[in-house]
Amino acid sequence: MTTTALSTPATGSRRGLPPSSRQPIIYPESDGKPMADNTRQFDYIVMIQGGLAALFADRPDVFVAGDLLWYPVEGQPHIRAAPDAMVVFGRPPGHRGSYIQHEEDHIAPQVVFEVLSPSNTPAEMRKKRDFYDRYGVEEYYEYDPDRGTLEGWLRREGRLEPIDQMEGWVSPLLGIRFSLEGTDLALYHPDGQRFETFVEQAQRIRAEQQRAEAAERRIMQLAERLRQLGVDPDAF
Repeated sequence: MTTTALSTPATGSRRGLPPSSRQPIIYPESDGKPMADNTRQFDYIVMIQGGLAALFADRPDVFVAGDLLWYPVEGQPHIRAAPDAMVVFGRPPGHRGSYIQHEEDHIAPQVVFEVLSPSNTPAEMRKKRDFYDRYGVEEYYEYDPDRGTLEGWLRREGRLEPIDQMEGWVSPLLGIRFSLEGTDLALYHPDGQRFETFVEQAQRIRAEQQRAEAAERRIMQLAERLRQLGVDPDAF
């Protein structure tokens, strides 16, 4: 991937000026649509976006977002999409009202995720794939939690082409592994750690704390037993 010099992310006004016009162009920060249609779709979107943000938390050149409007063409605010999650290499993290590509060194999101809801039609999803294909996405992943299906597309020779086998697939750009466990999507970090929901993360942390507290109690009990036997535990 070509190295691109970083610049300060765009903030504040969502306006730009097309080359041939003096009139300001407004790039809305909302399309008026909900982030998700149901709780299951929402949980997956949050899990994916949160896991990706954690994966690249130490990278100053990776921007991760969820449900953020992306405007790929300068001066054309009607051309837009709001991926459920997206990753942009070559741009710094930070808050944005929308992703206006010409204000971001003209760098398109390289990886995009969509989590389907029951209202998504095949025609609508084909239109989204065509959009991502046309505007430079390198990897596109589509998961349907109701049907338990997972599909992916990888850019080859200038076009997004279907990935033949998604089970066990490792993203070339992200390094994460994809799997379906029953009908549930499972994503794994390069170190093998599974992407977690906030609830799963809280449960794991609580369990680790309980194990640490139990180990501390056993140490204290052992120390007390040694004292009863006339042995100084601090001598060990």
